[in-house]
Amino acid sequence: MISLAGRDILHAWGKFVFTGIGLGLLIGVTLVMAGVYRGMVDDGKALLDNSGADLWVVQRDTLGPYAESSSLPDDAYRSILAMPGVAEAANVTYLTMQVRAGERDVRAMVVGIMPGRLGATPGWPPYLVAGRQITRSHYEAVADIAAGFRLGERLSIRRSQYTVVGLTRRIVSSSGDPMVFIPLKDAQEAQFLKDNEAIWQSRRRTAANPAFNRPGVPGLLEAVIASQSSNASVNAVLVRLKPGHAPDPVAESIRRWKHLTVYTRTQMEEILIGKLIATSSRQIGMFLVILAIVSAAIVAFIIYSLTMDKIREIAVLKLIGTRNRTIAAMIMQQAIALGLIGFVVGKITATFAAPLFPKYVLLIARDAVSGFFAVLVICVLASLVAIRMALKVDPAEAIG
Repeated sequence: MISLAGRDILHAWGKFVFTGIGLGLLIGVTLVMAGVYRGMVDDGKALLDNSGADLWVVQRDTLGPYAESSSLPDDAYRSILAMPGVAEAANVTYLTMQVRAGERDVRAMVVGIMPGRLGATPGWPPYLVAGRQITRSHYEAVADIAAGFRLGERLSIRRSQYTVVGLTRRIVSSSGDPMVFIPLKDAQEAQFLKDNEAIWQSRRRTAANPAFNRPGVPGLLEAVIASQSSNASVNAVLVRLKPGHAPDPVAESIRRWKHLTVYTRTQMEEILIGKLIATSSRQIGMFLVILAIVSAAIVAFIIYSLTMDKIREIAVLKLIGTRNRTIAAMIMQQAIALGLIGFVVGKITATFAAPLFPKYVLLIARDAVSGFFAVLVICVLASLVAIRMALKVDPAEAIG
């Protein structure tokens, strides 16, 4: 019956092959969708790995610098650095914005890093593929190559110009945006400092407020105006622990004595994957279910169509004494063959299409194996409709 199934496939090979290619494109989209989710998870983990931190200290009762807004005084790291078990503590700012280079804009996460040294100061890009690290206190930048910037290119961030001195790879935000590293003071100015018109309007309103011009409170107005013009804030403090110190006790000590929120690596992963990526993962899951249903419908339709085309042949087989199990096996073999063609086409399509996507698509072998068995199950289930119809064929139709 294997040869009989093969002969029947050869008889309608055009319809079979083109249906297999169409099914393969659907399977390819399914594999790419799974790869998009895997890429999002990998981006989140890469963000944490590349930060070089063991603990993230953020504003109290916030979810950290990646999930929501956080603001800390930029001198908080000094007291954290004195805590037991802390080896390094560094301020950092994160700001997702459009970075302009020439005539084009690139969506990027601008990261402000403290002066320090590679491998010791958390927040620095861990490695470069070209150029050098930032050595000056102003107007230098290190960018991920996914942004498309070149060494020596000039970038516009807010009102300042920066020169790209280094390039890195796979240093991205949790949403896949390439990162651009600049000195901390420049990043604070870009994120927290108001423009001149806003500062002037704020000062004018403050000066007009009678509460700040009361007698007996010298210097109050000047202090308020000075505070409005300052940008002494950061989004988080990245902490690296000394060898032999567990993160949980150190984190609890900082929470208790500094009244700040502290997250360990495990907790940050839960926030990134369980909260930021959760909605996207559910949406991708719904698409995968829809694609599986559509694939099953296509396989069921084509196998049913092929079976209807050979009703007379099936009746002849029954008339000469062929068992129902043999006929069912023939139809199921055709469905499985269609699924195999579709999976091969889909895997090739996904492999070549993945690098063309703007976001990182991570194709792993486990997903391919799971997809292969899922395709086989779908094809077997889809063939049941045609098998049921074939088993109801009356042998008398062969001589009708």
